[in-house]
Amino acid sequence: MSVETQKETLGFQTEVKQLLHLMIHSLYSNKEIFLRELISNASDAVDKLRFEALSKPELLEGGAELKIRVSFDKDAKTVTLEDNGIGMSREDAITHLGTIAKSGTADFMKNLSGDQKKDSHLIGQFGVGFYSAFIVADKVEVFSRRAGLDASEGVHWASKGEGEFEIATIDKADRGTRIVLHLKAAEDEFADGYRLRNIIKKYSDHIALPIELPKEQAAVEGEEKPAQEWEVVNRASALWTRPRTEVKDEEYQEFYKHIAHDYENPLSWSHNKVEGKLEYSSLLYVPAHAPFDLYQREAPKGLKLYVQRVFVMDQAESFLPLYLRFIKGVVDSNDLSLNVSREILQKDPIIDSMKSALTKRVLDMLEKLAKNEPEQYKGFWKNFGQVMKEGPAEDFANKEKIAGLLRFASTQGDDGEQIVSLAEYLARAKEGQDKIYYLTGETYAQVKNSPHLEVFRKKGIEVLLLTDRIDEWLMSYLSEFDGKTFVDVARGDLDLGNLDSEEEKKEAEEVAKAKEGLVERIKTALGDAVSEVRVSHRLTDSPAILAIGEQDLGMQMRQILEASGQKVPDSKPIFEFNPAHPLIEKLDGEQSEERFGDLSHILFDQAALAAGDSLKDPAAYVRRLNKLLVELSV
Repeated sequence: MSVETQKETLGFQTEVKQLLHLMIHSLYSNKEIFLRELISNASDAVDKLRFEALSKPELLEGGAELKIRVSFDKDAKTVTLEDNGIGMSREDAITHLGTIAKSGTADFMKNLSGDQKKDSHLIGQFGVGFYSAFIVADKVEVFSRRAGLDASEGVHWASKGEGEFEIATIDKADRGTRIVLHLKAAEDEFADGYRLRNIIKKYSDHIALPIELPKEQAAVEGEEKPAQEWEVVNRASALWTRPRTEVKDEEYQEFYKHIAHDYENPLSWSHNKVEGKLEYSSLLYVPAHAPFDLYQREAPKGLKLYVQRVFVMDQAESFLPLYLRFIKGVVDSNDLSLNVSREILQKDPIIDSMKSALTKRVLDMLEKLAKNEPEQYKGFWKNFGQVMKEGPAEDFANKEKIAGLLRFASTQGDDGEQIVSLAEYLARAKEGQDKIYYLTGETYAQVKNSPHLEVFRKKGIEVLLLTDRIDEWLMSYLSEFDGKTFVDVARGDLDLGNLDSEEEKKEAEEVAKAKEGLVERIKTALGDAVSEVRVSHRLTDSPAILAIGEQDLGMQMRQILEASGQKVPDSKPIFEFNPAHPLIEKLDGEQSEERFGDLSHILFDQAALAAGDSLKDPAAYVRRLNKLLVELSV
């Protein structure tokens, strides 16, 4: 016996009141957003009229001057927003205002195609912006008439945002929509010309049509109150949407000061419009000086994001990597996935593509600055060099490009100024040199006079001197540039490759063989303090140095890890001695094993001091040295 399965399709039940409450109170984090949303809706209504009037000019009804007006009444505690756009019929009002998340703009966009779509400035996508009015108002009234309908076919819509609305037919002479917000008792701050003006400047300054506010006029005693005058409060022209040829340098500079809250002109800027698969405009600036919170990676950063000229977000971090956090500017796109309140960017491949393109644009701008304005680039490097050094670790795809922008001090200079690029270093390299040599340390004086550089001075080979705290970490990510590998001259067994002649290599081998006995004696004397003892090929003047093992942490990295409270793995240095030095010759000839041990330890400690390291047992070093001085003075 078979049981017939009962199958039916049921609709979800929605508690409208709760949904409205949730949307009004949870969707937007900032109350003043309501004005942005209503202005965006008004801008859309005007754009729709523009489109429809292309094929039906009669819709303009003789009034082709399109605008938005915002007014207020302090006594009545109301804010009114009026546009002369397309307007709504009774059916439109029921459909779009009476159905949450039913966006008229989205419908309209669906029916557009080709270039029309590209040219439209439509903003609303979700159909929830209108309800943001209830954040500040306990009652909202809408008076509207669709363009082309008779004056008697106007509509009056009213709601308290509690799940119901009233609708009535009215006479309305002018096309378009007027929205009246009856402010809540606690929100009467918005019934103020200065406050409204600031909000419009902040969010809607670049909407492509004029937004008017009543002109502030003081009534003179004994005279009639002057007639209401209106003034435009927004610029109505987005700088970044204008062709580059039309924008003066002064305008770019003023705009930078406005968005960056900076008093100085920027070093450089890049203005670009992308069309094709992705469509967006960008205007990026390199500041002339660093902000105080540059090294706080959690500090606010990012570009100003606009969608169709409407301000959406102040610090959109998704468009540039962290090492370019100092870049200021604007990005305006039609293609972005915003969340419903337009306050959060959704994870999207489009954002990744834009990020990659904008990063490349910034790096190109910096390359151009370095090439054409080397003095200005010097200033840039002083301010932002250390942040740029985070790049190779963070942005593998542009590693070579970033490396080209890095600047270092070198043995060529005398003042430790970081002005040498890797390209310049290679251009000056010796014939047969296939490596880029560098040395890291705490201070310029320490590395400049390091015994590790002796053989390089003798042969006239340039060495990069790296003294920033981040340098050793940077070099762990930077393995090569232009096909040449990097070599730390303090690490491992130094091999100068083709820069050493066959005779020199042969001589070094012979000396090493002759000193095998001394190597063993020193190794026994120093014991666990060293991992290895060997004859050095890099010393000409000093008796001994400490080299770091190929895989061991350098001093900088050890200090960084120790400072952050991390346990640093034990590593022992390699003790290298100069067989031609008088002290080493004296040591070799020493008969007393006790004295030999003391001298070996003194040489070891001195080598540590020369490398900028601290002594493990300073008291023992002083005791041995004093003992030796006493013996020598007798």
